[in-house]
Amino acid sequence: MLSNIRIILVQTFHPGNIGATARAMKTMGLTRLVLVNPRAFPDAEATRLAAGASDVLDNAQVVSSLEEAVSGCVQVVGASARLRSMPLPHFDEPDDMAQSVMDNAQHQPVALVFGRERSGLTNAEIRCCTHQVSIPANPDYGILNLSQAVQILAYELHRHWRRRTDSGFVYQTPSEAIPPTREQFGHFQVHLSQVMQRSGFLTQPHARTEEQLQALFARAEPSRKELSLLRGWLSALDAHLPQQSDS
Repeated sequence: MLSNIRIILVQTFHPGNIGATARAMKTMGLTRLVLVNPRAFPDAEATRLAAGASDVLDNAQVVSSLEEAVSGCVQVVGASARLRSMPLPHFDEPDDMAQSVMDNAQHQPVALVFGRERSGLTNAEIRCCTHQVSIPANPDYGILNLSQAVQILAYELHRHWRRRTDSGFVYQTPSEAIPPTREQFGHFQVHLSQVMQRSGFLTQPHARTEEQLQALFARAEPSRKELSLLRGWLSALDAHLPQQSDS
């Protein structure tokens, strides 16, 4: 289960935070570190603060986009200090997040995404996620260092993994309830957009309609089977629409 969990850092500015994150991960049995456009990596400061977790750094994957980082994942949880105008399903407690992530990590890759030190994740990056999680903190001073946030959420994951290992409990996700990958959900969103545009439902005065409907389906958390049914429904609708001319 733990090997199916990716920790993703987006555009980390201070290389020391990458090293401290690697240390936080290794103490909790996590090894899959993915870096999206880090400012400096590899870096001596990252190695110094890894403090014995250099193997996590050595095996870290560096990619150019968040979409690439979450490829193949069935659940992507964005760590965010605040809700956005169109929130995804949100875990108010890290404990609830860990339970859900560990259920999915038994069978498929999952990811936890952490944003920039100062500004966090953008709205576009949040839309690459399936869920959000916040860490309850002092409302007068809720600022956490990047590696501290990783440590807290990694601890919750390890705690749930340890409980399951000690008890021998293994949750078997029914085949009809397996969530789609981000690529599969992305294909659905493109299909939905195309049908809305061709049907005339999506017009310029309602520019946010597409975004709102995509958020609605994201909150519904359809399984792969349900997403396939929705794709079939869209195809049936599309077949009754006037065909567009190539000229």
